[in-house]
Amino acid sequence: MFRIKRMDIFILQSFVPLFMMTFCICLFIVLMQFLWRYIDELVGKGLGVDVICELFFYAAVTFVPMALPLAILLASLMTFGNLGEQFELTAMKASGISLLRTMAPLIVLMVMIATGAFFFQNDILPVAQTKMWTLLYSMRQKSPELEIPEGVFYDQIPGYNLFVQEKNRDTGVLYEVMIYDVSKGFENSSIILADSGKMSITPDKTHLFLRLWNGESFENLRDARAGNSRNVPYRRESFDLKEIMLKFDTNFNRMDEQGMRNQYVGKNMAELQATIDSVGARVDSLGNIYGSALREYPYLGVRTYTTRTDTANVRVSVRRPDVALEHPFNVDSLFRGSSSGLRLNYLNQGLAKAQRMRQEYEYKSLAMADDLKSLRRHAIELQKKFTLSFACIIFFFIGAPLGAIIRKGGLGTPLVISVFLFIFYYIIDNMGYKLARDGKWEVWEGMWLSAAVLLPLGVFFTYKAVNDSAVFNKDAYLNFFRKFFGVSEVRHVEMKELVMDELDPAVAVERLEKLKMEVAAYLSVNPSKQNYIDYWLRGYDRDSLHRLRDEIESDVDYISNSREKMVVLKLMDMPILRSLWFQQPSTRKWLSWTMIVIFPLGLAVWFYGRKTQQRLRDELHTVSKVSDQLIELIAPQLP
Repeated sequence: MFRIKRMDIFILQSFVPLFMMTFCICLFIVLMQFLWRYIDELVGKGLGVDVICELFFYAAVTFVPMALPLAILLASLMTFGNLGEQFELTAMKASGISLLRTMAPLIVLMVMIATGAFFFQNDILPVAQTKMWTLLYSMRQKSPELEIPEGVFYDQIPGYNLFVQEKNRDTGVLYEVMIYDVSKGFENSSIILADSGKMSITPDKTHLFLRLWNGESFENLRDARAGNSRNVPYRRESFDLKEIMLKFDTNFNRMDEQGMRNQYVGKNMAELQATIDSVGARVDSLGNIYGSALREYPYLGVRTYTTRTDTANVRVSVRRPDVALEHPFNVDSLFRGSSSGLRLNYLNQGLAKAQRMRQEYEYKSLAMADDLKSLRRHAIELQKKFTLSFACIIFFFIGAPLGAIIRKGGLGTPLVISVFLFIFYYIIDNMGYKLARDGKWEVWEGMWLSAAVLLPLGVFFTYKAVNDSAVFNKDAYLNFFRKFFGVSEVRHVEMKELVMDELDPAVAVERLEKLKMEVAAYLSVNPSKQNYIDYWLRGYDRDSLHRLRDEIESDVDYISNSREKMVVLKLMDMPILRSLWFQQPSTRKWLSWTMIVIFPLGLAVWFYGRKTQQRLRDELHTVSKVSDQLIELIAPQLP
């Protein structure tokens, strides 16, 4: 029977607060990005605090799918990084508890979060998106607050351009006022000049009331005369006081949500699937109609298909045999036998017919393209209902093992890694979305591209973390490249305080003499200079080199038991033999001959391999030299 253990509660208590904190931080970041994107459409319009808060609330709900995977990744990285840094994971493994068992309560929690994310995407997100976009479009339509600047034209009043040279901010009086009325078109524009004026808003905030003093007005009266006479009448008047009412609605009017509700962002799975089925049926029907029209259209007076009705009153299409002409039709004879006027008429009729057909098919293609675009958008939104849940699980199986491997808690290293991985995920996901939206890929291929890329990464990190592999241990990679390219290693030998196996000088000298003989035998068998063919077909025998290296290490380990400090120090001069791929690049004949044939690449490897072989010979000579010096140091101890 499954029981919740104290360790499970401890893991959940470590993860849940971090998850809530990181989720709030990530949601705040994406909200700031939303604010910077639409700040120009919100500022200066006199919107109430309640309207701004309502917009941000719906925006926060809308951006949950973007913040949730990043929060899971960061929280899992921090949780298991803290556990690894405090050696709690080590204690759990020492107690026989595997990493997967440690992750078990969080795996159950991730399944619950993924399930909740699915229902959130299906039931809550369409409503939030509908309200957010409706509210945002309503804000875009709202007129800005009336703030007349000095010395420049103000064009935020529809149909009017207003210029004010100076204004008194205490009394609200405007000086040197110039108004261009273009609400009836530029040809019927009017101009009003006034020494001063005052502006106010009507109580219902739908009109702008201007009171002007000491000015003149000029107005075209083109509509008063018929025709296009170059003499246009006008009207000019001078006034001491003139009052003008301009239509200027400053109220905030909400748009109807039904228009946005019918879009793909405002539909749940059932509605999306119903739209996909209906639009797909219409596209298929139009495709069949257009295809039938193409097949039945007569080209050069010959129909490829014809339609007849059989005895059962069923219309069927029957393919007619191709019409074979006795002689090829000579188009030039048609032109030679006609007058120039007829020839030009033939060409104009053919060109006009081709243009009509082109325009007709372009219109049909545009109509089909709109339906296909709508179909893809609805299919993309349908796939998004599932991709968020899967992304939450994938990010957990990336973050938790990665935190166990890195063993770094806090916000530093986990935040850097999380941001890097999320940017990588966002780029891949956005690329797949655009490929699916433009119809270059199938919708399911584009929307599941990011999951397909990140899933192997999660499996890899989980496997490495479970097996305690040093994925991010830089020393392991440095040692690999050091061994591959033959970087020299320094031997370290220290005096032993307690010797379990006393050194026998006679045995030590005998082993050193034997080592010298084997080194000389290896050098004699493997020549100092190998030509290009011998290098690829033979090289230096690495199996013999391995045996020689093991014997050197065995002799060094035995002689390090000496109580003579000079002997132990001299052992540090004994080289560490390196078995490199370049010393014997291939033992397979077919691969060797392949590299011989690929001359440029094989030649470059041969040059470098010659250097590694020469370094090996130098090290072997040093082994013989150090062996002689050790014999001289040990010889006085012989009985």
